[in-house]
Amino acid sequence: MAEATYTVEGMTCGHCATSVREEVSELAGVRQVDVDVESGRVTVTSDTPLTTDAVAAAVTEAGYRVIP
Repeated sequence: MAEATYTVEGMTCGHCATSVREEVSELAGVRQVDVDVESGRVTVTSDTPLTTDAVAAAVTEAGYRVIP
């Protein structure tokens, strides 16, 4: 198992968290996605490490942006 935390810009509510969670959950191997709107942190647990680019693309699809 691998776990990584990302900072996401622009999330302000539960709907934002749900959108990000749904998009990131669609990535292959993702087991769990925890979103903390207040801190802007998204923690992804997956079978194998994911690339930052893959997670960033999923977050962008949800309408937000990963901050490097």
